[in-house]
Amino acid sequence: MALFDGLSSEKQAVVLDLGSRYTKFGFVGEFSPRCIIPSEIKCPKTGQIRKISSYKDEADLYTLLVEFIHKLYFKHVLVSPKDRHVVIIESLLNPTLFRETLAKVLFVHYEVASVLFVPSHLVVLCALGIRTALVVDIGYCETQIIPIYEGVPVLCAWQAQPLAGCIVEERLRNSLMESYQERLNASGDAGRPAEVNISKLPESVIEDIKVRTCFVPDYKRGQMLSEKQIPGPPPDVEYRVGGSCVFHVPGSVRQSAYEPLFEKDNERSSLPHLILDAILKCGIDTHKGLAQNILLVGGTVMAPGFKARVMEEVKEMLKTPEYSNRLPIKSVKIHQPPGKENYVCWLGGAMFGATDMLPMRTLTKENYFSMKMVPDWSNLATNVLMVSKLSI
Repeated sequence: MALFDGLSSEKQAVVLDLGSRYTKFGFVGEFSPRCIIPSEIKCPKTGQIRKISSYKDEADLYTLLVEFIHKLYFKHVLVSPKDRHVVIIESLLNPTLFRETLAKVLFVHYEVASVLFVPSHLVVLCALGIRTALVVDIGYCETQIIPIYEGVPVLCAWQAQPLAGCIVEERLRNSLMESYQERLNASGDAGRPAEVNISKLPESVIEDIKVRTCFVPDYKRGQMLSEKQIPGPPPDVEYRVGGSCVFHVPGSVRQSAYEPLFEKDNERSSLPHLILDAILKCGIDTHKGLAQNILLVGGTVMAPGFKARVMEEVKEMLKTPEYSNRLPIKSVKIHQPPGKENYVCWLGGAMFGATDMLPMRTLTKENYFSMKMVPDWSNLATNVLMVSKLSI
């Protein structure tokens, strides 16, 4: 019996959004997850803290998931996973090995009643109550842009590039190291050992600096930064490490951390280019609806000034000869989701799981052990099995 199930005989289903950096976990029908924790766990074999995404093979992933899911159930929500429904929010590019191993852990080790895999880009529209949107998911490892028109993903127009939080943190770390070395050389203390070794700071500290001090400048200032015309920088801030060491975060570093997302490389694959290219690859009758229903999700989107900068970049790019003739769009609009952008996909899954669609679409324990696999729309063997069952 669950620890806090109460007197109700119906066990409330749970929603799991396992991201590459953070995991959101909670119950269906609620407006926010019960916990948002790093996607990492102490490895029982080595005793080291490892990310879930750092698995070596299927056996290693199975071990990490067993420990991590145990932590979610018995530490953060205090319920038993046995005979409980699970809604899993997954990415479109989620590896088959990962979803198969996750289902195996839930069914074999924890004996859950059923599992329902729902795509994050599609279920997030449940939180807004719309059927058409250009979903721009900016996570930690990559940015995925998938157009949804009348509830149907336009897979031929999807875009994905490694322009995400990891690039921002890499730029921030390198800029801090350069500015700190310049400060030491200017003060004549180049021979003195540095009080703070920025190159060895953990990722959690760099992320905290990014969240607390960095912001996205407006379009005009961003253009000056890209053209190496250094404008007047914002004020410097002091950041304390370990309670005793204090180092300065220069204003120039604060305003340039997010610029890699908007810089044009040789392939012209900046974030605004990806958005417009995704719209351009869709049918001409969908352009207006997608441009007026842009949805930005992911933790990186929550940076101050991010949405305004994206809006300005897209509008200015529509005026260029590259897009003005092919995309005669007059208005661009960005949705304001009902929750924070870092868990709005989880919120959509919590709303979808609370409807009558859960028992209709879920994969039950009996079906899993009979098929020995997770049904996949791209797997022809799964389609044959489903057809044979219907004919019987």
